[in-house]
Amino acid sequence: MTSAAQDAQPTIMAASMPGRPCVLVFAGTDPSGGAGIYADLQAIAAAGAHALPVVTVLTVQDNNRVHAIYPLPAEQVLAQAEALIATIPIAAVKIGIVGSRANALCIAALLTQLKIVQPDLPVVLDPVLASGHGDALTRGNALSVIAPLLQHATLITPNLPEASALCPDASGPEAQAAALIARGADHVLIKGGHGEADRIANRWFAADGTTRTWQSPRLHGQFHGSGCTLASAIAGRLAAGDTMHDAIDAGLGFCDRALAQAFTIAPGQAIPARSSVIFKEMK
Repeated sequence: MTSAAQDAQPTIMAASMPGRPCVLVFAGTDPSGGAGIYADLQAIAAAGAHALPVVTVLTVQDNNRVHAIYPLPAEQVLAQAEALIATIPIAAVKIGIVGSRANALCIAALLTQLKIVQPDLPVVLDPVLASGHGDALTRGNALSVIAPLLQHATLITPNLPEASALCPDASGPEAQAAALIARGADHVLIKGGHGEADRIANRWFAADGTTRTWQSPRLHGQFHGSGCTLASAIAGRLAAGDTMHDAIDAGLGFCDRALAQAFTIAPGQAIPARSSVIFKEMK
């Protein structure tokens, strides 16, 4: 092959390669590989999209406990995101741990700019207030930290304790969802994994009054990164063009199968098998 032909070959190959919708992800690292950005990457890829990971926090943790957190300066978070936004179309945004109020304000400002051009841009907010063991994942008051992001959320995915903490004056999922919608969210998915019943109820509430409940058997054991897995799977399907109902339905099914096939790396929380589980009926 001549030099000219060699130079042209990558262009020909790239032109014939299929594209993938991209999800801009704001989240923290996890050295155990079970949660945070590593969970996001796997779940979004399984959903048929591509993750653009922006690191917000460096954590010191294993599959059970968080020992320390090191939030990145807001200017570093901003620089990572702006480099991606300048050249890559963003089909959805997923927000996990932001680490500090400065980072939350930075991300909120970026979302405001993005929505000027893309007013229907899906934004999935997983309002992580602490680890499964209650270890802090944010510098400062966690509720105050995520407050600037609530109004930008197309979907917010709190578990039962998070919903109670976010809505201290509301009792029960219906009232909590109404309170979050009043604060700007279009959709609320209250996850039932922290309940005690034999079956888990995950309840979806939309601003237009639509509701639905998905139920599944409670699995034995504890899992590392299950919330990240679900929120990212939903974001991936929204990026691919699913309706909110279909994205939640597909995401819950994927998450259930990943947890059912979870594996262990050490005593304690198991790792969801995100890499070996496929979505069903993807567009």
